[in-house]
Amino acid sequence: MQATIVASINRGDIMAIWVDADACPNVIKEILFRAAERVQMPLTLVANQNIRVPPSRFIRALRVPAGFDVADNEIVRLCSAEDLVITADIPLAAEVLEKGAAALNPRGERYSPATIREKLTMRDFMDTLRASGVQTGGPDSLSQRDRQQFAAELDKWLLEVKRRTAK
Repeated sequence: MQATIVASINRGDIMAIWVDADACPNVIKEILFRAAERVQMPLTLVANQNIRVPPSRFIRALRVPAGFDVADNEIVRLCSAEDLVITADIPLAAEVLEKGAAALNPRGERYSPATIREKLTMRDFMDTLRASGVQTGGPDSLSQRDRQQFAAELDKWLLEVKRRTAK
């Protein structure tokens, strides 16, 4: 039932924001909540666990079954061209870019068709290193600069949407 509700808010020329919410930092979710309310745009957080969202007619949580790439596959299925997907998952970003959607990671880096191939190659290389026993470490914690960069890139995308829909 929840998937039906979510799909119904993403129709016509209404653009939406989709969040790969299982690993999205709470501070980034808060920025997104404020933005969705400010611009009155549908925001859907997709996760395989319950996600708390503030009461809003624009903000929804969609719980999917647990499993490898279940949330990612649902985001790809539901997003439309010109929507925005928030994810640190590079293969997911590549798939939504192929659909014509935009993709932004929680550190404020906007993925593009020109850079996604390089990022996929680097990801595969790091996976190979880890599989061979090399300790590669994880990403640094989210800094204040990362949060500011995310907010700035989100605002830039929202301005692009406003310009496109004003025509």
